[in-house]
Amino acid sequence: MAIMRVNPTRMELTRLKKRLKVARRGHKLLKDKRDELMKQFLELVRKNKDLREKVEEMLMRVHSNFLIARAVMSSEILEESLMFPKQQVSLDVSTKNIMSVDVPVLDFKTQSEDESNIYPYGFATTSGELDSAIGTLSEVLPYMLELAQMEKSAQLLAEEIEKARRRVNALEYVMIPQLTETIKYITMKLDENERGTLTRLMKVKDMMIEQARRAAAQ
Repeated sequence: MAIMRVNPTRMELTRLKKRLKVARRGHKLLKDKRDELMKQFLELVRKNKDLREKVEEMLMRVHSNFLIARAVMSSEILEESLMFPKQQVSLDVSTKNIMSVDVPVLDFKTQSEDESNIYPYGFATTSGELDSAIGTLSEVLPYMLELAQMEKSAQLLAEEIEKARRRVNALEYVMIPQLTETIKYITMKLDENERGTLTRLMKVKDMMIEQARRAAAQ
């Protein structure tokens, strides 16, 4: 690990020790955040899997019923029956915060207060399979919105986990070792300088003693 290019002074040593302390604390906080994000992400993925299977099963029922309805009804009557939807939906998008990540929250409202008022046709000329398909589509809509919300949330959490992982690795494998090595280098340099200074002082002391002894001998 390459050390930083710094002056080996006590002031620099103190500054780097403070940086190392902050880096270690930041590393711990980021690891805790990453672990909690992973916990939230895995829980979300599990719920997402169950919900996706439910939505896909309901949509398969809708598809099957539509196929049967199209087989037993004429194309003209089928198109006329679905031409003017009776119910309208308004979607409200907001956000909530999960570990500093803003994830979407989707809420919808139907135009009519009677949510069961969904059939835009009379029942005399249509098949029961078409009724079942329309009814199942009405039931699956909230689950589809919840699924979209979950999948977007999972995507955003995954991106934040990756950012946290990169920062943790940068601190753990680059910055903290670099600071540690630089502090070790400066400490060794300062100790070496101190030993050199002490050696010079001892030599000066010996020279002074020798000069004093010679002066006394004369």
